[in-house]
Parts: sequence; structure tokens; C-alpha cells
Amino acid sequence: MDERYDTYCAADRLFYDSLGSAVAQPTFAAADRPVPPGWRRESLDDWLIHAPDGGSLPQQGWKIHVSATLTNAERVLDAVWAYCVARGLSFKFLRGPRTLLLRNSKYASRSGSGKFVTIYPRDEAELELTCKELDALLAGEAGPYILSDLRYGAGPVHVRYGGFARRYCLSPDGQVVPAIADADGTLVPDRRDPVFHVPDWVTLPDFLAPHLAARSANSTDEVPYRIEKVIHFSNGGGLYVGRDLRTDAEVVLKEARPHAGLDADGTDAVARLEREAATLRRLADLPQVPAVHDEFTLGEHRFLALEFIEGRPLNKVLVDRYPLIDADATDADRAEYARWARGILDQVEAVLTAIHERGLVYGDLHLFNIMVRPDDRVALVDFEVAAPIEGHRRPGLRNQGFAAPGDRTGPAVDRYALACLRLALFLPLTQLVRLGPDKAAHLAEVVAENFPVAREWLDEAVAEIVGGEPRPAPDGDPYRVDGDWPAVRRRLRDAIRASATPERADRLFPGDIAQFHTGGLNLAHGAAGVLHALAVSGAGRFPEHEDWLVRHATAPASGTRIGFYDGLHGVAYALEHLGRRQDALDVLDVCLRQPWAELDLSLGGGLAGIALNLTELATRTGEPGLHDAARELTAVVVERLADDAGPDVSGGRHPYAGLLRGRTGAALLMLRRYELTGEAALLEHAATALRQDLRRCVVRPGGALEVNEGWRTMPYLGQGSVGIGLVLDQYLRHRADERFAEASAGVRRAARSPFYAQTGLFAGRAGIIAYLATLTDEPEQRRELERQVRRLAWHALPYGGGTAFPGEQLLRLSMDLGTGTAGVLLALAAVRHDEPVALPFLAPPAGAPRLPRSGEGDPTGPTDGGR
Repeated sequence: MDERYDTYCAADRLFYDSLGSAVAQPTFAAADRPVPPGWRRESLDDWLIHAPDGGSLPQQGWKIHVSATLTNAERVLDAVWAYCVARGLSFKFLRGPRTLLLRNSKYASRSGSGKFVTIYPRDEAELELTCKELDALLAGEAGPYILSDLRYGAGPVHVRYGGFARRYCLSPDGQVVPAIADADGTLVPDRRDPVFHVPDWVTLPDFLAPHLAARSANSTDEVPYRIEKVIHFSNGGGLYVGRDLRTDAEVVLKEARPHAGLDADGTDAVARLEREAATLRRLADLPQVPAVHDEFTLGEHRFLALEFIEGRPLNKVLVDRYPLIDADATDADRAEYARWARGILDQVEAVLTAIHERGLVYGDLHLFNIMVRPDDRVALVDFEVAAPIEGHRRPGLRNQGFAAPGDRTGPAVDRYALACLRLALFLPLTQLVRLGPDKAAHLAEVVAENFPVAREWLDEAVAEIVGGEPRPAPDGDPYRVDGDWPAVRRRLRDAIRASATPERADRLFPGDIAQFHTGGLNLAHGAAGVLHALAVSGAGRFPEHEDWLVRHATAPASGTRIGFYDGLHGVAYALEHLGRRQDALDVLDVCLRQPWAELDLSLGGGLAGIALNLTELATRTGEPGLHDAARELTAVVVERLADDAGPDVSGGRHPYAGLLRGRTGAALLMLRRYELTGEAALLEHAATALRQDLRRCVVRPGGALEVNEGWRTMPYLGQGSVGIGLVLDQYLRHRADERFAEASAGVRRAARSPFYAQTGLFAGRAGIIAYLATLTDEPEQRRELERQVRRLAWHALPYGGGTAFPGEQLLRLSMDLGTGTAGVLLALAAVRHDEPVALPFLAPPAGAPRLPRSGEGDPTGPTDGGR
């Protein structure tokens, strides 16, 4: 699970959103206070910025951060406000207690956690004086330690060197990030790691030296344990494999930071750790519960040493054993899996019963907290939210695929989670139940169709989840999307239209959390992608929404990217294809004024995507300047293709593989330019780029070729092998290549899995469908395509009188192209629509055979070849 998504679930029940954008959030009194005379106020995301009129600041320098708890935040803010206003110091603060809680929550970003107020001294003399006076003013006030900063004294005052002005540059992995200037004036990433760091060209002020020494004084030599491996970090602390140096026993060390890692009730990690230790001692007679080995304090952090349980979390065991991942799994394989899963469920139910008999509620049952030993015996871990049955309240931490609704307390919380586990072991999609409780019955139908388990047994779980007898399916069967194409298209369109928020400036359609970093305009996660999908699928044009896009794209916010899928080039592409050429050229003019030399080679946000867009628009408009710019960028991409250092692993600190971020985008550029110019050398460059991505792929045991990310392999369109396969097949239409043909066959096997965790175009089943839609000249591929289209129903949910789909992590609905409903619409249009539909620059050759629309003939028989 990507823990970044949890923060964006607090503002809205159905869509990812930021608290800074949401309405009706409680605020601190200072947020509603009149701006002092001679001052100005500006809102930026979750922050309110205050600065004196006419004041000036350097673009970077030492800044002060003040932390606080939920209890003392108003008091701390009032004191800092009065201090800064009296001295003309610019400052900003989080606008409300809900925002402060989320910034300090267990799964918040560790690099930004704790920062409540930021103050901008004008020079080092003012820095020193402000630190000294604020430390005295706030003496005795509690606040979490800010991991990215150096604490001044023992209070809530911290310092860090960083940017004051909003400037941006590219990180080593090609992401647009906040920037500061180095000693030569070159913009470099403003590092915000969860560890204090001083840039190489900056000297630590002398008055901070004692505080740095105090920070370094704590040492693990003070305790009789050695940390050997990191299991996991959260904002509440770390989880480690360690060793007791006195006995040589292997243990698990659980760390808790004071005032940090808050749950929904505001309880911090230390309080939960102490509660967990007491609970585990109360359950010490249960072999399925880890024993407490020791408790100790190191610095301000509290530690719990626990019995090391040999085994793996159930979610990882599930990946290895789950037969719906394997297209070749037999009925016998599914029966054997069902037998194993029932055994696991029986064990979990038994230990929960034992916990209840001892007067406790476990409260956090889900796939990650069940350990499976090598002999398949289970154990439960992570008792942070366990609590007595008497007076029980809903846990403040919960996994959204297993969290009971508000009407369940006591053992009912565990029974609900156990019912979700009954479904999730056979179809791990119970996150969808939070978005629509009636979905539980549909998931049970899918399980019964695919596994030899009794429907009555599944119905028991559904009744527990819905709190009674399941209700009839919603009218119109919103789950099916393989029926009449115009009706399906209308349902998807209606859901998208119902979600629109034209009154907002930051986004038009709700989508992935990336829209709060890359903006709400672009193709991947913004309005451009949604409007493009609606138009090309025949779902309609919406001029008022197009006008919204034009207004915001022609006057973009600072930091707006210019790439194809993540920025303004994609907006220009969409507007041109919507028939708004002048608007497209106006946006393109904004793009052409921006620097591009530091961009990577990718299709998503780099030079390949920009060069492809310039080529497209040059061809459509006849503008010679665009042809020249496209040639120039193509030459740069060719020159940089030789630089492909790093191991045969994709992502992280290594080069990426795949269509969006790898060299496959460059290969696509070379193919389109070859088709335009006939330059044979471009085919060679395309082959070079494809080979670079293929070396970061592996063949799985069943023969499927997938991108190797080191800890997992990926088949998907965006950063997986299917996107590479699309371009491989287009290359093979121009030139035979035995290795590429073999790789293409491996990609086709990767597109046959019955189960994909998500439906998105870039990382889910919709992208698989878009790929298979290019292979309909093969009867078996066409049958597989129809199967994949039918299985879209597994994720479908009713919304706004239509049908919608969840985004990444399945925690909220999404309407965007990359992760949500618009991407599903485009993928279905590639299969069903009268006119050829494909992703930009990936249209199949004219005359390629296509599937008939539903009801137009046998989908496994011959096509008429003309659609």
C-alpha cells in the first residue's frame, strides 16, 4: 500500500482531496483573524502565508519551524503570531487542527511532519535572535521532533536551510521538485529528507553547533540491542529486526516517537506502544501472539522488543499462491487454494475468539497484520489499537479494506474485518465496500464464479458486512460494462459529469493525488485527459468545461509542468483535437517559453513526449517552426540515448523502464519520425531504446515478460511491460527482429491474468484492454480481450446515476485518464467505438481489424476489416 494516499482520504468520502481545497474544515482562531495593518495574507494549499507589505526576503536561507501538539497548537500559534508581527517577520502556518493532525499522523510524510509554523528570517543575525527569543517564549511547550530539521534547545523550535521562494528543478529521477541555488547559482533539489542535512556550499552558523552536537549525543550503544534490518518506517517510528546482544536472540524492535504518528483520535505513537505492551502481556498465553521481550527508552523515543516470528505477512503469501494471477491455473489449482484459504480463515477466527474471551478487541485485522509461518500456522501482529471490550470505541487507525463502519463496536469490529477477510482471500478488493456497501454481494458473486466455495458461506460474510440481508443490486446493473456500447458510454459519461467541480480553480474532475502536485490541467490526471477521452469516445463535447481548461492553462500557476502527460504540452494536444486550435497554440506558446534542456527522455513528462507533440501539431497545422523544434528535440533524444547507466532494475534511484517513464517513449518518437521522414537511422535508434528497456524486464515462470522493479514485477501499460509491448509490435511492423518478437510473445502472456488489482489505464486492467485491442487479428487474443472487458465489472461502482471506477489504491473513486473512469472509457472505446481510438501517438495502422460492437456479430469470428 502507498501510504501517501491515506492523507488524501480525510476530506471527502468518495474522492481524493486535500484539506486545503476542501470546504467547511475547522480553522485556528488565527486563520480568521484580520490581517494586521501593513500586512498581506495569501493562501497556499494547507498554509496561510503572512508577510509585511513591501518587505523583501532572500530566495533561500535558514528558516525556522515551530512544532506543536493538538492540545497546545492555538497557544503556540498565538505566541508566534504576536512575536512575528511585532518584528515584521514573514511567516506561515497550517490553517486548522485537522490539517495539523494529518501532518503528524502515522502515515504522513516523515520529511514534512511536525512543521506547524514556518518563519523566514532575513539574515543569520535575525535567525540567531529569533531562535533564542522563541525558545524562551515557548519554553515548556511540547511538539514533535521535526526529522528534517535541527532542534534548537529542548523545545518546539527547529531550523533548516532551504528555499523561501517557489523555484523548481528536476530531480535525478526526472521529477519536478522544489529547488535552491548552489554555490554556482545552478538550481538543485531542495532536499527534504527525514534527516537533517546542510548543503555542501552552506556553513552551519556557529550558534547552532552545540545543538548539532546535542542531536548526535544519543547512541544505540546505550542499549543492549543491535539493529540488523529495517522492516518499515512510519511517521510514528521505525520497525526493525534486531538482536539482543546479551542472549543473541533475534527480536523485533518497535520504535515510537512522542507527539508523532497520531491516529484519528489524536493518540501518539508512544501511547499506543505502551497500550500494545500491556495488551500483549495480557494475551501472553496465546501462541498466535508475539511475546514481549523488553521495553526501553533511547533519547526521547520509546522501544518495545518483541518475539521475532518467522514467516511472512499474509498479503505477500497471497501474491505467491493466488491462482487468479495465473492465466493457466486449473480447477484443481483453485480448489487447492480454496482449501488452504479456508484453513487460514479458521485459524484467524480461532485466535480472534480467544482474544474476545480475554475481554479484548483486536481492532486491526487485515492482510498485512496476519503472519503466516513456514508451516502455515498463523500469528497476529500489531496490537496498537487493541482495547478492552467494555467501553470500546472504534479504532483510531484502520485499514480501509477491513475497517468496520461507525455502527460497529466491540467484537463486532473484528467480526466485520473477519467477514472482509473471507472475501479478500478470494478476491482482494474489499476496499470497494467502503465506497459502496452493496458491492460486497457482487464481490461474493465473483468469488463463487471462480472458486469452489459455497455461496451460503459467502453470503454469511456479506450479511455481516452490510449488517443484515443484502439489498438487491442497484437498478440498471451499473457493474456491467460489456453490454450495449452507447448505454455503457452514457453511464460512464454521466458519472464523470456528475463529479465536475467547475467552481474550483485547482481541479475540474477528481482524480489521483498526483493532481495536487502536477496540477489539475494535464492529460494524465487533469481536465485535459478527461475531456479528451469523452470526445474521442463519442461521449460528447462540453464547452463550459473546455473553457475552464483554457482559462487555467493559458495563465498557469507557478511550477506547472510542460510535459506531455504531466503538463501543458498534453493540454495543447487535447485542445487541438477538440478543434480549438488557437487555444492550443496559445498554450503551446506558454510551453515554448519554458526551459526544457534538463527534462528527461520520457514520454510522460520529458523530451520524447514533447517532441511527439510538436511533430503532431506541426503536421496538423503546417507550422514550420514546430517542425524545426521537433527535429531539434529528436536530435537531443538521439544523443542522450547512449547514456543508459545503472543496473537491470527499473525505478527508485535507477532509470525507469516502460512507456511513460522509460526509453520506450523515445522508441515511439523514433518510429513516428521514421514514418514521417523515412530516415533508416531512426529505426536503429528505436531498437536501441527498446533494448534498454527490455534489459530491465524479466520472464516470470509462466513465460510472461514483465518489468523488474527489484521487489516486484509489473505488466502494466504505464511502467510495465504492456506499454513496451505496444511499441515493440509497432517496430516489428517495420523490421523483423527475433529477440523483439520473442519479447512481444512474453508481453502477450503478461496480458492474460484474470486478476489485476486496479482498473486504471496506466496501472490496471484498462491498460491491458487498450493493449489487447491492438491484437484483434488473432482469435485467441480477441477472446481474451472480451474476458478482460467483462472483468471490468469487478471494480465498477455506481456514482451520479452512472458507473465509475476507483483510482490508485482503490480507496477513492477517480475520474482521470491515468487512473480512473476516463481511462476505462478510452480503453472501452478502443474496443467498441465506431472510429479508431487509441492513446496519443499509438493509433494502429489504418485498416487494422477491430472487434464488432456488442450485438454486431460473433466476437470470435472474422471481422469486416473496415473499422
